[in-house]
Amino acid sequence: MKNEQRNIILAGVIIGIISASLVLFGNPKNMGFCIACFIRDTAGGLGLHRAEAVRYIRPEIIGIVLGSFGTSLANREFSPKGGSAPMTRFILGFFVMAGCLMFLGCPFRMILRLAGGDLNAVFGLIGFVLGILCGVFFLSRGYTLKRSYRQPRAEGFVLPSIEMAFLILLLAVPGLLQFSPEGAGPGAMHAPVIISLLAGAVVGALAQRTRLCMVGGIRDLVLFREKKLILGFLAILVSALVMNLVFTASTQGVYFKLSALEQPVAHTDALWNALGMLLAGFGCVLLGGCPLRQLVLSGEGNSDSAAAVTGLLTGAAFCHNFGLASSGKGPTINGQIAVVIGLAVVLSIACSNTFRKEYQP
Repeated sequence: MKNEQRNIILAGVIIGIISASLVLFGNPKNMGFCIACFIRDTAGGLGLHRAEAVRYIRPEIIGIVLGSFGTSLANREFSPKGGSAPMTRFILGFFVMAGCLMFLGCPFRMILRLAGGDLNAVFGLIGFVLGILCGVFFLSRGYTLKRSYRQPRAEGFVLPSIEMAFLILLLAVPGLLQFSPEGAGPGAMHAPVIISLLAGAVVGALAQRTRLCMVGGIRDLVLFREKKLILGFLAILVSALVMNLVFTASTQGVYFKLSALEQPVAHTDALWNALGMLLAGFGCVLLGGCPLRQLVLSGEGNSDSAAAVTGLLTGAAFCHNFGLASSGKGPTINGQIAVVIGLAVVLSIACSNTFRKEYQP
């Protein structure tokens, strides 16, 4: 086995173990790690939305960015660049979040839900693959948001500095933040701050070194028959599944339940689970990576990815302020409308950046 493949599989195993273990330490079940959910909680912690059940600045997100930042600096891979359609990336990030909150999870959580036995995630996976295939169709025909450019070094420090400020707020002046009351919902369930922060930093460092990306894994498999990235996420699935089975057998908790019914923070509407992840997968291909990858690239100094992360944060706040996010009871009408609009917007972005004629002065 090539060293690169071995390293990606090893990283996937470690990340899967970390993700399952975070549930044991207090994170919601089947949500040891979820980039979309944790960005949503962070938006609530900052007071950007009114949903009381999902308010908490998640140290895992801070850790991912800082872990990627530190690793890229140490390996001389920190390279500030940007200018590749930042507002388009913001819009794509916004609608990727709308798709994720329809499904109730990002691609990362989709894998963890499968590892917890949630059969609803199968429909999410189907939609996700179809969305990636839609994106691959446009990639193979020349889709591009044009090149990015080198930027001043200080530009690359902006998002890591913001995340560090969030950490200081959480540790030193939590009274300025908002928190879900105990028992109110997922926002009130979390591992200790130091464990969450270290877990995020390890995941960020590993993802930075291996270029781990669920979207990239399926995209590369289809376009280039390259399987190394997808092996990393298969490793996450297997290791998280094993850990869930071990925890179920060794504790009094239920960490694995093979069923579509009564799964934590999930709904059973197969169509909208699939359509939500179709939107997420399609948008992520056009962005060049999944939400995890956008955070990692932001830590490397990529301001275009930082624009996408800002879009994810704004989308999370918008979804909860205007009733677009699903709940355990199912999707909302507003959310369904938003997903349809999102698919139309993402399709128009794909077409306009693939088939348009360049202006010749």
